[in-house]
Formats: sequence, C-alpha cells, structure tokens
Amino acid sequence: MNIKSLLLGSAAALAAVSGAHAADAVVAAEPEPLEYVRICDAYGAGYFFIPGTETCLKIGGKVRTEGQWYDAYSPTNKTGTLWHTRAELNLNTATDTEYGPLKTETVIRWDWQEGNATSTKLLFANISLGGFLVGKADSQFNAFAGYAGDVINDDVVYDGPYELNQITYNYDAGNGFTAVISVEDSNSSGNGNSYGSGWWTTEDEANHYAPDAVAGVGYKVGNFGFKVVGGYDSIVEEGAIKARVDADFGTFSAFLMGGWNTDGDKLNKYAGTNLDRSACPVDDESKCGWGDWAVWGGVAVPINEKLKWNLQLAYTDSKIFAATTNVKFNPVKNLLIQPEVSYTNWDSVNEDQWAGILRFERNF
Repeated sequence: MNIKSLLLGSAAALAAVSGAHAADAVVAAEPEPLEYVRICDAYGAGYFFIPGTETCLKIGGKVRTEGQWYDAYSPTNKTGTLWHTRAELNLNTATDTEYGPLKTETVIRWDWQEGNATSTKLLFANISLGGFLVGKADSQFNAFAGYAGDVINDDVVYDGPYELNQITYNYDAGNGFTAVISVEDSNSSGNGNSYGSGWWTTEDEANHYAPDAVAGVGYKVGNFGFKVVGGYDSIVEEGAIKARVDADFGTFSAFLMGGWNTDGDKLNKYAGTNLDRSACPVDDESKCGWGDWAVWGGVAVPINEKLKWNLQLAYTDSKIFAATTNVKFNPVKNLLIQPEVSYTNWDSVNEDQWAGILRFERNF
C-alpha cells in the first residue's frame, strides 16, 4: 500500500466517524441583539429610557457631611460640636400621555448623627399628571411661595410646614401667571411638633379628619416676581398668609417676604415655631412663634462662577431676630463647601445664641 492510498483511507474513516456523531455536535446560539440605553431629553438632563419601555428614569442624589457648633434654634443647647452625615437617593420617572407627562418623585434619605444609629426617612413620594400632584411633598405654603433664603438655617423663624401628604393642583398660564390650590393632611407633617403641643390634645388630633387647605397666586414679569399664599389649619381653626417679592438685579438677587397670623396668641401649622420649646415660657408658648406677624429678607451675591455670598434676616412680632450668612464655594462641578454663621436673639425671653456649620456636599 502506498502513501497516497493510506491517506485517502484515513480521511474516509474520519469522515465516517464524524458522520456517526453529527447529532452530538455543539451549535453556538445566535447572540441576542444588544439594546443600548436611549437618552430621554424631553424631561431634562439625566433622563434615559428604561429598556423595553416608554418610561424615562432619572437617578440622582447627594452625600453630605457637616460639622455643627451650637444650635441656632435653641438658646439652651450648649452642645459644642456635632457631626452629621447624610446620604440621599432621588428617583424620578416620566412617561408621555395624552394628558401630559405622568411623573413620579421618590426621595429616600439616610442620616447618621454622631453617637446614634442610622435613620431612614421617606422624604418625598408623589405622583403628578396634568398639573395635579398626589402624595408626599412639601406643603404648598412653602413650595409655591419659594421657601426663604439660600442658607442652611433658613427657617429659624418658622416659614411653614414641610413634607406632608396632599392633593394639589398647580396652574401655569404660560404668561407669568401661576396659581395653586392644595388639600393637605392635617395629621401628617415632618415638623408637627412645631405647632401641635399645647394647642390641642392627642385625642383631638387623632379624631380629626378634616383636611387643611392652601391656596395661592403668583405673577412674574421680567426679573421681578410676586406671590401670595394662604394656609388654614383645620384643627386650630386659624391660619396664616404670606406675601413675597423677588427681584434679580443681575449683579445680585434679593427677596422680601412677610407673614400674618390670624391669631397672634396661638401657634398653628402655618404660623408655628421651629425653636426649641424648652426656652419658651410655659404659660405662653406663642412667644416662640410669630405673634401677629413675621418678616424675612435676603440677598444673594455671585462673586464669580464658583463663589456666592448669601445673607438672610428675619424678625417677628414676638421679638425674635434671626440672622444667617454663608459662602457657597464650588471648587469643581457638583461639589459644595459651605461655611455658615447664624445669630438668633429671643428678646421676649432675654436669650441669644451664636451657631456655625461647615458643610461638604457632593451632588450627582
């Protein structure tokens, strides 16, 4: 047998063996088509389509750590230094519908206070569609009016309740005119101790089902804006009105806001107090509130693209004076370094307090 015949025979044998085991051959599966994340810029920067859906998602949040010296809200708190760290996660969704964008907002917060365990808080959770909002958000008495100044201790003089359950309708005419009407849960608020104790009993609160109400209107033309908002506390059966003017002069911006309490001898949800009540007269806690009225004012001065100076002053009919100033420094994008100093004077109880904060915050 020559070499050629041997090679041909071997090839035939191998072919026969391969044919006998053809059923056992491993066949590679076709790869699944790769679906890239699509950008969804119709609702602003940071949104993207959830793969396989028409829903847009935005993920953000912050990490903050700060040192605090004394307490601007209390003349009796002599804690020298307190270190506080916070993490916050924001989830926003949006889907286009025939009634406009269907949106949700969820904000979860974790706090670590020096010497304590981590606390978790559902800060916001709400649904909005066609101008309507339902769920947990800040009271429209604050959100619509625009809060106070751009400082950390902005509500040493109480400017209204914050997070609570609500059903709200916001109207925007598109020509500078805006309006809001809100029904708010009388038994839920992030700062209920600011107005509850001493004015109604726990049983009264638990058995009370009538909601509170907020309504407001606003108008903006050019660099000037005006808003007025009122809130009614259905448990105390009193309320408050705030009016605010904002102006942007280019080199600086400023605001002036005034509030009126329908009964200066009482605290209510919309004219309460954020001050430590241990310093208030036992027989007259209203001295820690507005009295009949309160006024706030502030300025913000951009020094350059990385540095801004803020000042806020506030005073009440009950003779509480609060002043806060800070510098907001952004050495790089989304990183904030903010030192702040506050002074509060309670003339009605002959007390005062200096306080300071140094904050570091990274937003994403």
